[in-house]
Amino acid sequence: MTDADSSENLDFNVLREMFKGEAYELVAELEHALLVLEEAPRDKELVGRVFRALHTLKGSGGACGFDDVARFAHEIEAVYDAVRHDQLEVTSEIINATLAARDQIKALLDEQYGQGKAEREVTDVIIGRLRQLLPPGVLPAGRKPAEPAIAAAAPVRPTTYRIFFRPARNIFMTGTDPGRLLEELQTLGSSRAVAQLEGIPDLKGLDPEQCYLAWDVVLTTDRGIDAVKDVFLFVQEAGAVTIEEVDLDGFMTGGAEQKRLGDILVERGDIAPEEISSVASQQKRLGEILVEQGLVHNDRVEAALTEQQHIRELHRERQKTEALSSIRVASPKLDMLVDLVGELVTVQARLSQTAAGTSNALLLSIAEEVERLTAELRDTSMSIRMLPIGTIFGKFKRLVRDLSRSLGKSAELVLEGEETELDKSVIERLHDPLVHIIRNCVDHGIETPDERQAAGKPRQGTIVLSAEHSGAHVLIRIRDDGRGMNVEAIRRKAAEQGLISADASLADQELLSLVLLPGFSTAEQVTDVSGRGVGMDVVKQAIDGLRGTIEICSRPGQGTTITLALPLTLAIIDGFLTRIGMEHFVFPLPLVDECVELSAAHATSSGRRALLTVRGELVPFIRLRDRFAIAESRASVEQVVITKVDGARVGFVVDHIVGGHQTVVKNLGSMYAGVEGISGATILGDGSVALILDVPKLIMSVEREEAAV
Repeated sequence: MTDADSSENLDFNVLREMFKGEAYELVAELEHALLVLEEAPRDKELVGRVFRALHTLKGSGGACGFDDVARFAHEIEAVYDAVRHDQLEVTSEIINATLAARDQIKALLDEQYGQGKAEREVTDVIIGRLRQLLPPGVLPAGRKPAEPAIAAAAPVRPTTYRIFFRPARNIFMTGTDPGRLLEELQTLGSSRAVAQLEGIPDLKGLDPEQCYLAWDVVLTTDRGIDAVKDVFLFVQEAGAVTIEEVDLDGFMTGGAEQKRLGDILVERGDIAPEEISSVASQQKRLGEILVEQGLVHNDRVEAALTEQQHIRELHRERQKTEALSSIRVASPKLDMLVDLVGELVTVQARLSQTAAGTSNALLLSIAEEVERLTAELRDTSMSIRMLPIGTIFGKFKRLVRDLSRSLGKSAELVLEGEETELDKSVIERLHDPLVHIIRNCVDHGIETPDERQAAGKPRQGTIVLSAEHSGAHVLIRIRDDGRGMNVEAIRRKAAEQGLISADASLADQELLSLVLLPGFSTAEQVTDVSGRGVGMDVVKQAIDGLRGTIEICSRPGQGTTITLALPLTLAIIDGFLTRIGMEHFVFPLPLVDECVELSAAHATSSGRRALLTVRGELVPFIRLRDRFAIAESRASVEQVVITKVDGARVGFVVDHIVGGHQTVVKNLGSMYAGVEGISGATILGDGSVALILDVPKLIMSVEREEAAV
């Protein structure tokens, strides 16, 4: 290998690594655009989105040396090029073939990045399907893809045009509606139109079959001037049409908030510069003065003001886009940053504790300043790891589409709150639980179209996936309008499996929570979709691992709602610090409901279960001292931390309550992975270690022990 060959391979490797994130984003965008296009097959903007994604994959893939991806994307692009030119209509068959092609492109990318292996024969099969869909003669034989360097060119920059359109007086007689032409302009981009009324005669001279109107239009589009001219192709000779580009570069880079009205009027040719100079001293009322002095018609001023407003909004949009510009940072670097900030929080706590034990005012002042800066740095670094939850929401539209078709059902997934942000570490672990829940919605919840029609429902079912912030948590709801859960069927199955006694008196909410137990399923037969009783158990374990909670609400015939409450981040949490003897324990603060003293007068027992009376309510409690075999003698007055998990209240007895604590979560390592009831540890200000309690698992382990006796 020559030095030139080595340099070329190195360049390819750099390009490929830079292209990696963009490539997978393009594949995700392609799938999303296809699913939306399936619902609106005549939407040319959606066709353009699909075409642009394919075009970029082709060009950038070729530039990186991914020739298989470039050639394959070119074959698919040919189909949508025909659609763009009205030579082909979007059909279900085209969407299905393109989705299969999208999956194959992802497989080819996975292979290139060492994450899997692609079956090459699948590419040939899909290309054959796509070519059969093309009308005869659309693609000349032997046509080759554009050169990668050309195909990868930057997209056309949006340009603003000033358009004046005065149709011929007899335009109505030719069967042409000028309003439709203005609507067609709107499809090209952002536009504003102002009607010029000065040509309308008085009522006596008005001919209703004549057009007296003219229009001033300001349009911003990335389609180029030829696309604008095409709109007026059949009326340009008979009427007056002028199209000129508005120069915004100097204005946009000058930092001004808006273009001056006088400048716009002069540029448009509505008034001479010397006429503007005559009223320059009264600039604030320029438009009114010009009209009053008869220098320009009011409609022309209105058109100029409209253009001014349009340019102002363009300016603000560009500022917003520039403010949102970002750089790609590898996830491990972000993880390392958060780890370092966590260490800094711990050191800062030690500094504050040391300073508090002295009478040195200067040291106390420095400690307070470090605490403020550390808190700001912590919040900023955590916000960097936040991602819109829509990054995984969009993937489920394809799941619902394919699954409903395989089951002979019709279902639509509606997304809400996609912009809600969540820590990337939570999002990464949330995908599988949501897949299980959504599959259950389609399989168990949504009825067949005939069943829905018989029940007075629309034939197509709806599944709503939403997210919203709630304090330090994000609430994710999966709601369907299906048949709902059969509470009696759940009771019967639970009794058959020995999970409850046949005569057990349980509320509906308690019965619904049984579906989260391992091995529980109400399905009469096992299919490739469900029936083995492992889906919701997996969901429960995953959500517990995220320190979240699950709530199920269902109404027969109306549907089911599953709510997941998840912490915003797993790295730093708000904790509630307690002490037993010399040991410290941290409760996740969102789970803490209240704290009370434990007195013998209010403590009772029922079998092996200890109960506490709190304002007339019996609350079971667990002694952590006994649970963790702590030998020190009990405190004279013990405290009970009452937690609320899945709607149930359970107390935990400790010696002392320290209070709120900003907790940096540390993993205990593989040696302690099997310790039940402990989710991690944190380092306190004095250097000692406090254990973070996994409250749901502690409760489950105690319930299992009680049931086994």
